[in-house]
Amino acid sequence: MERHIKWQAEGKYTPIVKPGVMRFIDFGRLQLTGDEEYSGTTGEREYVLDFFSGSASITVTGRDGDTKQFNTVGGREDVFSGPPVMVYLPPGCSYTVKANSRNLDVGFFSAVSKPAAAAAVLAGAHVIRNDVGRDNWKRTVYSALDERFPAGKLLAGETLNPPGNWSSFPPHKHDRAKPSQEAVLEEIYFFRIRPAQGFGFMWTYTAPGDADGFSTVFKVHDGDTVLIPKGYHPVVAAPGYDLHYAWALAGEERRYGAWSDDPQHAWVKKQ
Repeated sequence: MERHIKWQAEGKYTPIVKPGVMRFIDFGRLQLTGDEEYSGTTGEREYVLDFFSGSASITVTGRDGDTKQFNTVGGREDVFSGPPVMVYLPPGCSYTVKANSRNLDVGFFSAVSKPAAAAAVLAGAHVIRNDVGRDNWKRTVYSALDERFPAGKLLAGETLNPPGNWSSFPPHKHDRAKPSQEAVLEEIYFFRIRPAQGFGFMWTYTAPGDADGFSTVFKVHDGDTVLIPKGYHPVVAAPGYDLHYAWALAGEERRYGAWSDDPQHAWVKKQ
């Protein structure tokens, strides 16, 4: 079933969607101050780190013992201040994140995966900006970890809705295996709102005839997380408030854009 999670701090690293809650993907949030450090291992999972704000140095040691050092990664004031910078971490490595700024805020998405690529920073020309839709369903979509990078399972990026605008529209879903069209992909949205007292709405609903169907509208606030195991999932920002969400997908295939539009609403693309 769909889930809506409100964020609550539990120390430096907060597991928000723990492994096992969804079939493929999980999510947590790391917040450091000053010169604080956080270390971990990836185990059997690959990770993508989305730098929401602040900068850090990252040391990564792979299963072969080789060490990579990434200095001054990130640097945004907040998610509304430019395109994302992400870091890919493969399975079987250890890492240390050391804050270079007063407030560091990083999202950690992961999925079980076989080793595919080496650790890398995804920034600059690697991050593709697309202005999608038109009128009041125009939004900006940044693709950072996409099919150009040989990860095993994960896809990740960010979406920015101007005030009053819709995204994930026409409503689409990716929960059925249809060769050359739709793939089974779970997704997680992590929301930020500017100004922070604002809100948006997200409607998650399944196609007619789904044996485990649902239809739920969530009021989303700054720092909320919504899980999308299946179904359509359009989003709208309240007037006067910018709405941003970091997103990541993982599933049975790794194909961005492998979705089906809701046939009731797909006509808007043809106007």
